[in-house]
Amino acid sequence: MSNVSYLTPEGMKKLKDELDQLINIERPNISKMIAEARDKGDLSENAEYDAAKDAQGMLELKISKLEEVVRNSRILDESRVDISKVQILSKVTIKNIKNGTKMQYMIVSESEADLKAGKISINTPIAKGLVGKTVGDSVEISVPSGTMSFEIVEISR
Repeated sequence: MSNVSYLTPEGMKKLKDELDQLINIERPNISKMIAEARDKGDLSENAEYDAAKDAQGMLELKISKLEEVVRNSRILDESRVDISKVQILSKVTIKNIKNGTKMQYMIVSESEADLKAGKISINTPIAKGLVGKTVGDSVEISVPSGTMSFEIVEISR
């Protein structure tokens, strides 16, 4: 069973660029390392060969997973995001009811999440608690440190 990821055009480009790097640069480099290690003689006691084969296995697994993510991803048009309620690609400003602190997050797919840039994954407890809510709604969200109360102040693109 595959999981569909919804990405921005930039997010899809980033994934495809990473995949291109792995296939066209990393894969040939590892093949060259394996060939060089093989040329050094007895493979049964060749640590370089074993390490290169392990690296190749890890690389192929990473390529396979990335190809699956790209294959199962859909690009969302940010201009068509409905801002009447919180959903993926919404920018939402919330206020912590307890201390009055305001925070703004953009809700994105797992692969585009970057907390420093204010982008949180749709799979986080906060995002899950906000999805489907509208401006003025108060929400109780269970987070690892307990339950937090937020008010949705603004939803935008």
